[in-house]
Amino acid sequence: MCGIIGYIGAQKATPILINGLLRLEYRGYDSAGISTMEKNGLSVMKDKGRVKNLYDLDGINDLEGTIGIAHTRWATHGKPSKENSHPHLDNSKTFAVVHNGIIENYNDLRAFLIENGYTFYSQTDTEVIPNLIHYYYSKDAEKDEFKLLRAVQKTCKDLKGSFALQVLSKDLPDNMLVVRKDSPLVIGKGNGENYISSDIPAILSFTKDFYFLNDYEFAILSRDKIDFYDIDLNKITKKIKSIDWNASAADKNGYEDYMLKEIFEQPNAIRETIGSHLPENERCTFENLNFSKAFLQSINKIYIVACGTAMHAGLTGKIAIEQLCNIPVSVDIASEFRYRNPIIDKNTLCIYISQSGETADTIAALKLSKSKGATTLAISNVIGSSITREADYCIYTHAGPEIAVASTKAYTSQVMLLNILAIYFAEILESTPYSEIVKIKNEILSLPAKAETTLKCCNEIKNFAKNMYQEKDVFFLGRGVDYNTSLEASLKLKEISYIHSEAYAAGELKHGPIALIENGITVVSILTDELLVEKTISNIQEVITRGANTLVITNKTLPSNNIDKIVPIPDTHTSLSSILSIIPLQLLAYYISKEKGLDVDKPRNLAKSVTVE
Repeated sequence: MCGIIGYIGAQKATPILINGLLRLEYRGYDSAGISTMEKNGLSVMKDKGRVKNLYDLDGINDLEGTIGIAHTRWATHGKPSKENSHPHLDNSKTFAVVHNGIIENYNDLRAFLIENGYTFYSQTDTEVIPNLIHYYYSKDAEKDEFKLLRAVQKTCKDLKGSFALQVLSKDLPDNMLVVRKDSPLVIGKGNGENYISSDIPAILSFTKDFYFLNDYEFAILSRDKIDFYDIDLNKITKKIKSIDWNASAADKNGYEDYMLKEIFEQPNAIRETIGSHLPENERCTFENLNFSKAFLQSINKIYIVACGTAMHAGLTGKIAIEQLCNIPVSVDIASEFRYRNPIIDKNTLCIYISQSGETADTIAALKLSKSKGATTLAISNVIGSSITREADYCIYTHAGPEIAVASTKAYTSQVMLLNILAIYFAEILESTPYSEIVKIKNEILSLPAKAETTLKCCNEIKNFAKNMYQEKDVFFLGRGVDYNTSLEASLKLKEISYIHSEAYAAGELKHGPIALIENGITVVSILTDELLVEKTISNIQEVITRGANTLVITNKTLPSNNIDKIVPIPDTHTSLSSILSIIPLQLLAYYISKEKGLDVDKPRNLAKSVTVE
């Protein structure tokens, strides 16, 4: 949830650090701070509230250091306050540390350190880390350049939980040390300078060349050198990876908010995700996959595991895979998956979806599947992210950086990629007639243009939002794939407008939820499956007769039947329809939030990348 930035080079660090923190604001936070290496030792400037508050701190403009670390904190241990903000110092003020993640055994470590004479000034779990480093550092009689590395290594072995750490030491004024476990951290390589971040977009304007650390890998950085070590402090070699995102993709490009920009980027994100997977008159291809017919025939079950929006994409992927491949698919919430002892063996394929590739619950579930012998496949939007390094195979959406907390283009790209994956499996298995495969491929290739057409409903949705932004409860209805879309639409509305909403399978309405329908309440229905048109219309009429206001998103020709608003979208294959039907509902959530005067890109209590369980 928190954000990390680091810089080591020849420029003043402070402006670079604060600029990086501003680019990480979408991750969610309640306080911010920086530490720089000054001539007289370590300087720490921090406070609760927004990053921009740092500009007002006394003395911050006097900082001259060219090495520094910075952090945005999202409170887990201790309330938002200056004292609980990062960076944290040890008692001797020799070490400054910023930390993403959670230290699960911090109470035990805190008690141990108090017994050894250390004092604590915050309520955080993080403060044990610099003091534990000092404890081991002071016990080491050696005076060589690796003394700090050994102290951090011993500290990390004591820590239970997740962490990405940046460490400065006044005894090593020309170096910075970083390490990670189960929390994202990237190193950007420049010319005579290096950058650290918890997320690529924050430093993308400075470099396109990145190193990605695996768990328990350490890096010691100087201005023109980076040395890598494993947990046993053996020196290792890391390959650099180039990221071809355009830095301007992280800017608003004239849109009022990142979310609106990203909604309108969906046609191109879909186009980029389709990429070269569907060559004309040839079978579907995935460069990173080499599945054989024998392997796919041996699979007796597929799990799709994800959280939130990615899980909703998985529900739609389930429909496509089952229909085209005749393989049973179960979709699980990652945070629940590990704790129900799922039935997994060597004949299980587990697909894990995470936009950031750093979702802690999803990564933990992936590790469990691997330990049980399953084949694992990761779907992510971030090259080199943790989940893609942990999985046996990985494939990528190509949505580009998604800055707004509420996911839009990542969702539609995930649904797109899952449908292409289903075709890939089906062609290998020969489980679906060729003519049907060709039909779906042609529909996929037409989707970017149809998404552009769908976006033309923008003004209609904006006007409808003006009539419902004061609602306290909203209900979404759908059947089949439309129910999955309803779940995602309801989540979007909750996330950014704070309106309570629920999604129901339309056929379940009379089994209880219809008791909640009263005069004036808004019910949004999605109708794209031609096999379920009549039944869904009947469900819509049930709420109309009870006084509900109705909005229907559909690609079918419907009689008005007293429906308040019908928003037409282009027709497409049923398994692909959620890619188009969700767009008006993303816009609906956006415009309702704007009518309420809320911060669309940074909704309260939420963060872009959930890196703690």
